[in-house]
Amino acid sequence: MQNIKTSLLRKSLLFDAIGMVTMAIPVIGPFLDIIWAPYAAKQMSEMYKGREGKIASVIVFIEEIIPMTDFIPTFTLMWLYTFVWKKEDSRTMQPIEIRIDD
Repeated sequence: MQNIKTSLLRKSLLFDAIGMVTMAIPVIGPFLDIIWAPYAAKQMSEMYKGREGKIASVIVFIEEIIPMTDFIPTFTLMWLYTFVWKKEDSRTMQPIEIRIDD
């Protein structure tokens, strides 16, 4: 589990850095975002499965396509949500009681 978390964090930091670099390139940067936004959304949905991954992919697409919002670290925020802030479902975390009757 730790290897998966570390790998996803590294990818998240890399993808956020790439998104921010496009903002730093004058004139060409906004056009690069047109290419980067769908790719980033696809990567987000592959990194994080399920409903939350789909929602995050839409958010990252919107964030990357809108000018001057590239500074938001969407991938890293999703990693933090998944592994730090998200509460575990209490139904899946309850211990199973096993009784052995003599």
